Amino acid sequence: MLSVIIPTEGVEQPTVATLAALVPGAAAGVVREVLLVDRAGTGVIERVADVAGCRFLPFRGSHAAALAAGARQARSPWLMFLHAGAVLDSGWIEETAQFIERVSSSGKPRAGIFRYARSPYAETRLGDGFKFVARMIAGPSADQGLVIARDHYDRLGGYAPDAPRSEARLLRQLGRSSRTLLRSRIVVA
Repeated sequence: MLSVIIPTEGVEQPTVATLAALVPGAAAGVVREVLLVDRAGTGVIERVADVAGCRFLPFRGSHAAALAAGARQARSPWLMFLHAGAVLDSGWIEETAQFIERVSSSGKPRAGIFRYARSPYAETRLGDGFKFVARMIAGPSADQGLVIARDHYDRLGGYAPDAPRSEARLLRQLGRSSRTLLRSRIVVA
């Protein structure tokens, strides 16, 4: 049903945290595969992928190019893009399955974005207030994850490997009318 693409930078801890939140989704049959697209090439993420049963894709290039490469390799009709270190709360499985079902039956292309949640363990900084205001004005950011049908992703042109701020560009292309802010929260490290 869903391929999850996670670009990594060769750091184990945030990748494992994200994978741990996906385990119940795999057990429920929502997650078909997870692709770890590693740009560091240190071998750390390859070992994590082997232990976790994920597909590993070594990649040299930009963050956006890594996302695009992962999408090309994905086998499922639905794609989920997450940043390493992003942790979904427990309600994401049922809500994501319902979202996919609703969009598939409606025939209207839509993308889902998870609701931002600040880590309860993070120290509050002045910049956090500015980020909050920016989210309220500009809408969601790329680190909130994205659930999108592969055909809709392809029609929009996907992540442009050479474009600066490719993730933000894709969110702008979706526009407010074709994206849904899901109730499930995502804690971004």
